Amino acid sequence: MKFATHTFHKGVSRNAAEAESSLSARSEGAFTLAEVLAALVFMAILIPVALEGLSLASKVGETATRKGEAALVAERILNESIITTNWNHSVQSGTLRQGPREFPWTIRNDPWNQDPNQTTMRLVSVEVKYSVQGQEHAFTLTTLADNAAPAAASSLLK
Repeated sequence: MKFATHTFHKGVSRNAAEAESSLSARSEGAFTLAEVLAALVFMAILIPVALEGLSLASKVGETATRKGEAALVAERILNESIITTNWNHSVQSGTLRQGPREFPWTIRNDPWNQDPNQTTMRLVSVEVKYSVQGQEHAFTLTTLADNAAPAAASSLLK
């Protein structure tokens, strides 16, 4: 613990002694050159790391938003294709607008080989592409469809 000591000399007024005391107190509270340089080095390391963190958070948020929009597009394309039975044609593609952005999509069907007794089942996939900060990403939505269903349904309606 430090105690301030005041010494008064003959011929020195009390105000001059107080000024000298406050001057020495100020010099004790100042930063040295080494402390300032250490703080600058610390800030030089901390600022780029913080900016990279902000950039990453921004990219993750933007990716989540675009992926959600791409999922809506894929669901819409898949539902329309299943209802209109357009999925059983060759590979189809196009572009669909969702909000302010356009999303290119491709729909294809492949044989489903998991159950050898079910030869009419097809694996229908919709791939929607989107870009985030110059990087391309894709979202794929897949379902099973019965290739014989349209013919069976049309014979029931007659």
